[in-house]
Amino acid sequence: MHALTIEQINEGLEQLSDWVYEDNNIVKKIETIDFIQAIGVIVRIALEAEKMNHHPTIENTYNKIIIRLSTHDASGITEKDFALAKKIDNLVSE
Repeated sequence: MHALTIEQINEGLEQLSDWVYEDNNIVKKIETIDFIQAIGVIVRIALEAEKMNHHPTIENTYNKIIIRLSTHDASGITEKDFALAKKIDNLVSE
């Protein structure tokens, strides 16, 4: 798997909801009603990530979640990151 160019990354970001390119990651910030809902979202993301064998960096402070995706083997952003980002967008919109 190879890393995408910045042009490809920007094109991919246009297809996502509220993701940005930052420090060689695609990043999404999510705010939930409370801590319990945030943990529920994190668990659902973790289950999807495990199915894909692609594990994001997830930070949580009370009701705020930050998700960072990159493919370490490719030293950058790949289609695998965008596939997981789309799944995360679908989970969050449910």
